[in-house]
Amino acid sequence: MRALLSDLFSTLVPGGDAERDQVNARMGAALGVDSAAFQQAFDAASYERFIGAYGDLPNTLRVIAERCGGTPTDEQVQEATSLRRTLAQRLLGAAPATTLSTLAAFKAAGWRIGLVSNITAETQLQWPTSPLAPYFDTTAFSAEVGAAKPEPAIYLTACSALGVDPTECIFVGDGNDNELPGAAALGMRAIRTLEHANTAPHWPGPTIKSFAELTGLAVAQ
Repeated sequence: MRALLSDLFSTLVPGGDAERDQVNARMGAALGVDSAAFQQAFDAASYERFIGAYGDLPNTLRVIAERCGGTPTDEQVQEATSLRRTLAQRLLGAAPATTLSTLAAFKAAGWRIGLVSNITAETQLQWPTSPLAPYFDTTAFSAEVGAAKPEPAIYLTACSALGVDPTECIFVGDGNDNELPGAAALGMRAIRTLEHANTAPHWPGPTIKSFAELTGLAVAQ
């Protein structure tokens, strides 16, 4: 093994699902549409949002609000945009110290480290200032790649940037979006983490309770 590939939300940082629901409801209200209808439409458009189909966050929010019968003003879109970006920044800053020290151990041992994440545009913009960013040699963001896990293209984008074959990679994630079978199908050693969420209870492969449990692998290879 030469490379560590990791998911982001519910793996390196909390997924913030409950907080996301609250923020989504507030965004719907800010955009002048029914909050419940907006949340439903926002969730239904997750794949399109992941691959950047609607462009940046302000345009994405405008498109979804219009699907809910709204005609938001620029000021309303800006308010909703600010709510979402603040959430992304808060979650990205919540990486446990043990996770950062584990990434540092892999880095010190000479591993190449890549992020493979299904995210929307606002998280990508916040990433460079997160405490996680210095540990990563490359990022494969779905909104930038135009593909989302478990599609092979997003994993292979990271592998190509790191100069490794999928069979030389460990992939760790909570299991959302069928990411673990997707990684395993390419020959990666896929490991499920329970630290922030029990997302894939039926995963038959290796499982760890925290990201820090990977530290031993950094020096064992």
